[in-house]
Amino acid sequence: MNQPLAYIHPEAKIAQNVVVEPFTTIDKDVEIGEGTWIGPNVTIMAGARIGKNCKIFPGAVIAAQPQDLKFAGEKTTVHIGDNTVIRECVTVNRGTVDKLKTVVGNNCLLMAYVHIAHDCVIGNNCILANTVQVAGHVEIGDFAIVGGSSAVHQFVRIGPHAMISGGSLIRKDVPPFVKAGREPLTYSGINSIGLRRRGFSDQKIAEIQQLYRLLFLSGLNNAAALDQIELELSPSPERDEVVNFIRNSGRGVIKGYSRNGNGGAE
Repeated sequence: MNQPLAYIHPEAKIAQNVVVEPFTTIDKDVEIGEGTWIGPNVTIMAGARIGKNCKIFPGAVIAAQPQDLKFAGEKTTVHIGDNTVIRECVTVNRGTVDKLKTVVGNNCLLMAYVHIAHDCVIGNNCILANTVQVAGHVEIGDFAIVGGSSAVHQFVRIGPHAMISGGSLIRKDVPPFVKAGREPLTYSGINSIGLRRRGFSDQKIAEIQQLYRLLFLSGLNNAAALDQIELELSPSPERDEVVNFIRNSGRGVIKGYSRNGNGGAE
């Protein structure tokens, strides 16, 4: 840990085999796990909790104060999971009194210029492509992929295994297992390729497809569609996850595709 061209606060807790490149600043109240590489010109501020075998590239700023006018200096943290890669100029802000922490899970990839605001919870194995901007209090489920230059409105939830096209404006919740695109953001089918890559059987994928046919293509409103799903489809973890996600949506969910091309907004 002898880095003459880096500043490491003596109270920082850093594993012995962490590599810190020149011109990086690491503040007090920071913990960094074994095998992590911190590139040059990185700023890691108080409250950062970084896991094992992470890679943090130049220009990244981890655990800066939240950009929230209600923030009153409360002690909050950022948690970065194991094996996560944070590319150039990514910013991950600390939490506020709401959750007291911002969380990025294990095995994630945050590409260059991604911003993760306060009190977000990003699951495991997520990919956020270049310049994705995530507002406060957002939740993103495991294995979700958000395309480059997308913007996520505060309090939005993105379900696990969802895939969202680049340049999207994500104003409403995106349910699990789906692809979403167009403007306004619209259901575009299920993420069948991603599900197969992650070991979902053809039978399970067909079950999820039937679920979303009832939800988005039957002409029923969400409440009636959910009742029909529970009537027609046998209970399963995937069925129950989708039903509970939609019933607990605070912002409402994206619409199904309509032939008039307006995302079902009529």
